[in-house]
Amino acid sequence: MIAFALRLAVSGGREAIARLVMIAAAVAIGVGLLLSTFASMNAVDRTNQRQVWLDTGAASRTEQPSVAPLWWRPHSDYYDGKSLTEVDVAATGPTSPVPPGLTHLPAPGEYYASPALAKLIRDTPADQLGDRFPGRLADTIGDAALPSPDSLIAVIGRTPAQIKGATGAREVTTMARTRPLSCDNQCWDNAVRGDAMTLIYSVVAGALIFPVLIFIGTATRLSAATREQRYAAMRLVGATPWQVAVISAVESTLAAAAGTVVGFGLYAALRPLVATIPFTGQQRFFLSDLTLSAPQVLGVAVGVPVAAAIAARLALRRVTISPLGVTRRVSPRPPRAWRLIPLLAGLAELAYFINRRPMTGNGQAAAYLPGFLVAMLGLVIAGPWLTMTVARAVARRTRRPAALIAVRRLADDPKAGFRAVSGLVLALFVTTATVSIIGTINHQRGGLDGDPQTRTVVEFGTFGDSPLAGTVPARLLAEARGIPGVRGLAVVHANPGGVGEVPAPGGQPPIVPALVSCSDLAQISMMGRCPAGADVAGVDFYAFANLVSQPRAQWRAAAISPAALARLPVQLLYVATDGSTAAKEHVRTLLTTAYPYDQGRTVADYGTELQQELASWRQLANVVLLTTLPIAGCSLAVSVVAGLSDRRRPFAILRLTGAPLRLLQRVVGLESALPLLAVSAIAIGTAFAASAMFLTSQMHYDLISPDAAYYALVAGGLAAALGIIASTLPLLRRITGPEAARNG
Repeated sequence: MIAFALRLAVSGGREAIARLVMIAAAVAIGVGLLLSTFASMNAVDRTNQRQVWLDTGAASRTEQPSVAPLWWRPHSDYYDGKSLTEVDVAATGPTSPVPPGLTHLPAPGEYYASPALAKLIRDTPADQLGDRFPGRLADTIGDAALPSPDSLIAVIGRTPAQIKGATGAREVTTMARTRPLSCDNQCWDNAVRGDAMTLIYSVVAGALIFPVLIFIGTATRLSAATREQRYAAMRLVGATPWQVAVISAVESTLAAAAGTVVGFGLYAALRPLVATIPFTGQQRFFLSDLTLSAPQVLGVAVGVPVAAAIAARLALRRVTISPLGVTRRVSPRPPRAWRLIPLLAGLAELAYFINRRPMTGNGQAAAYLPGFLVAMLGLVIAGPWLTMTVARAVARRTRRPAALIAVRRLADDPKAGFRAVSGLVLALFVTTATVSIIGTINHQRGGLDGDPQTRTVVEFGTFGDSPLAGTVPARLLAEARGIPGVRGLAVVHANPGGVGEVPAPGGQPPIVPALVSCSDLAQISMMGRCPAGADVAGVDFYAFANLVSQPRAQWRAAAISPAALARLPVQLLYVATDGSTAAKEHVRTLLTTAYPYDQGRTVADYGTELQQELASWRQLANVVLLTTLPIAGCSLAVSVVAGLSDRRRPFAILRLTGAPLRLLQRVVGLESALPLLAVSAIAIGTAFAASAMFLTSQMHYDLISPDAAYYALVAGGLAAALGIIASTLPLLRRITGPEAARNG
């Protein structure tokens, strides 16, 4: 029976071969994208693991008494909006542990740098970056310690005496191999993990895998009506239901298996391209990280052909029950209103957590993700009922022949009408939800570049209770003021004596201001001014530390002389520049060289971490959009072509009875466009509602309408979909000739 089925599958002439090739090609595209998605998720896991060593020194580390301790101090730095991770190390003996990717520990005056950082140092003037690193570059850090080829990481050799007193320094005897359960702010990796990983996997599963599976299922139904009639004829001449099922399964499985094999080849060809895509918006992958696990390979290799066989079996259940029913084209049962239940349940689940936000990240993922996924699934389930309802409503209000035929056919078989546009509907839901959520977060946390008056500033200090060591040498201040592009420099002094303290309301401790000379304050007008006649002002330290400009502020005079002020410890340095990268980074490098255990930051640096986090979600949204929209477009094209092929005989008969070709083209266009536009509007509204409930519950934000780019994207996507529908209409002339009516 299997041999007969194989012979039957390929012996139907060019039409049968073309059908098998189309199914195989569609399955190959779906499998290639599916494997690329799995490999990307595996790469995220491997990337996470390779940067765990940066968590060495966390509170939950494991000690090894027999190993000479290593002084360890990780810290961050920045260059022109790029985040750098640096680790100061100092060995106390020959057995001190060595970080991965290094052949040996750097001696004092040496440092290791990642290849990307080494190149950046070479390509940048030394006074803007390279001078921050002491001594010489000993070697580059190996890939085993780098999450990405783009990672900017340095391991710097110091003496124990240099590190001991620095903030965050501690002795360690082993390198971290797993991320500690408790980090107490000592974890320095940039891994995507926990609820974020859960979200990524869920979004990818819902937004990428669903459309791919819909695409594969759509492809396996090509020429379904023709095959149903053939199988019904077999039933009439004595074939058993089991024999028909075997023949159907073999035919679909043959094409799906061939497509699966080609899909693995497509994945191999796509790997170099996928490696360059920052999957979560941070950095690209190493090519070696894009691997597949044995269960994934086996699941796709076996699961896709099996799924195709199951789809074929389900598509032919009417043939199995009643072969005559197929030849008479009995209408399927209309969908029921219960199909709305999953969609409403998903929205209700999100609504339930308004004012009931879980406290933990994993709890939040468990609360919100099911709501979005159930809503997505609910759109697919409810789509046929919504299509039928819209078609019936239009039928009651139209009198045009083409519209009447189209809506009556949709009302008769809404599942087929919705199936053609289901991929695009899911893509629009995902697009709307991601753009709405990210756009609202950007708006509410907006201004990541800061106030225009402060975004050119470099502040340098410890930003905490510990001031810079002693006073700043006059020579260093003069050198900083002499850097081209520096407009002014203010020395912000600590106030251990509480000069000019201000009583706080509610019995709180008094507010102790920082102290700045009025001559310095005059150089940085964005931070306010002194009262007339004052020499020293008491200013709000956090206005400086948080880089909040207050150009109209007039600070209180402080009862301290300039000479006494100069003897006080320096809390931070506030440098205004012309905004050029050269000026800002030259200042930062000069001060970092003088005070290697303190930090210089700009407004852009304050926003870097948040920008990276938001960029990761924007990138994930871009990956989803760039993947789902083409898949959905292909599904639409295949569905329309399949529908035309299945109805070639009825359309041919209509043409023979006098129906003009233009009328039939309008019928086909309306049958595809009506469910596309109607259900897309519902999907967009559902996505807005789900996003609004998530933002209200999770962040207490009101939904902000997306910008014009979103509406242009949606309009462009719908226009492209309508264009795909229009591009298939010329096929009607070729497939509805007299021979189709005679041989159908």
